[in-house]
Amino acid sequence: GINAEYGVTRTTGTKIAADALKGRVYECALADLNNDENAFRKFKLICEDVQGKYCYTNFHGMDMTRDKLCSLVRKWQTLIEATVDVKTTDGYLLRVFCMGFTKKLPKQIKKTAYAQASQVRAIRKKMVDIMAKQVGSEDLKAVVLKLIPDSIGKDIEKECLDIYPLHDVHIRKVKVLKKPKFDLGRLMDLHGEIGGATDENGEIVATSNDFIEPQVQESV
Repeated sequence: GINAEYGVTRTTGTKIAADALKGRVYECALADLNNDENAFRKFKLICEDVQGKYCYTNFHGMDMTRDKLCSLVRKWQTLIEATVDVKTTDGYLLRVFCMGFTKKLPKQIKKTAYAQASQVRAIRKKMVDIMAKQVGSEDLKAVVLKLIPDSIGKDIEKECLDIYPLHDVHIRKVKVLKKPKFDLGRLMDLHGEIGGATDENGEIVATSNDFIEPQVQESV
């Protein structure tokens, strides 16, 4: 969860602070989330629920920084891109973008490493098949765990070796096109929590020393 106290005023009148936070999108570098050096990969997280002073976020998309994309594009090689729309096992429709570059063969003297049009088509088909298989057979949580180390890109690189050797193969972007109906239980499982304790009316009550924002009173 993300601490929700900053940038949002407290509940006043008929305006509830939690409603102002739901639907907000936060963009974070993977390096900040995982405390590592992988700063070029950016993840978007959307706030789906607020409990107490914590926002519970879910995956909303992934992208690469422009400077990283520009550093990959060079002369004397072929850029191959592929896109596929695929649904995860838990009902999220994702649009996945992939990119890769041809590389010189070992001991190659020729300056260029251009692929023929038929080889580009074959590689693109292989990219689409692998992305559809790897994303379509998993739930969203498992897909995100694959995106963090970019294991899908490494698989594509291995599979395309017999067509034309590739390097710098990355899943460069992921968009969430459609989501299933909101399920609080599934969101809590994602965060590894059972959720807050509730009273007889189904309202969340404080457990241990957790801060729970007071409910809006109709009259004083």
